[in-house]
Amino acid sequence: MEKTDSMNHDLSILGAGGHAKVAIETATRCGFNPIAVFDDDERLIGTTVLGIPVVGPISSLSLPHSTPAFIAIGSNRVRMLLHQKLGHLRWVTLVHPTAYVCPTSRIAPGTLICAGAIIQPDVVIGEQSIINTGANIDHDCRIGNFVHICPGVNLAGGVSIGDGTMIGIGSSAIPLKCIGAWSIVGAGSVVINDIPEKSKAVGVPARIIENLA
Repeated sequence: MEKTDSMNHDLSILGAGGHAKVAIETATRCGFNPIAVFDDDERLIGTTVLGIPVVGPISSLSLPHSTPAFIAIGSNRVRMLLHQKLGHLRWVTLVHPTAYVCPTSRIAPGTLICAGAIIQPDVVIGEQSIINTGANIDHDCRIGNFVHICPGVNLAGGVSIGDGTMIGIGSSAIPLKCIGAWSIVGAGSVVINDIPEKSKAVGVPARIIENLA
């Protein structure tokens, strides 16, 4: 994982919803100084998120390449679109101090590792992903870009998660299973078979109930 010298670095936050609170708290614990929040909801401009002012729409964001920024938006697709649109910005990786990240894992820029998460050896996590509170990612898992691993998820060794996929709260997957890109695994589900891309699967065991294409 690329280390970021965060001490005394100002940080701009994109998004003023609930996920922004988690990102701001984590960033502060990492030594960043969140200074401004940007959000396209006009009703939020002039308010604050954990004391950080919402100063304007995301389109008003104007930062040099070297200025750190973080997309604090839960929607995988919105994070992808903003990442593509604002690729000139310097995205930081936020790892909460109470998370455990094995030194042999690799985490791409823009990803958030929340409090209590465990990342075991040789895990690879792509850009702009969320590993939420208390998630357990075992050895050799491969997690794509713009993924959301919700709180309390347990992924056994060697699980592969495609880009844009959401794994619902409290779900689990047995070893070596593949969950395709832009799929949804419902809360509390147990994945014992591969899930094709753009599918919604729920239940114990998880069964496909919808094609999301």
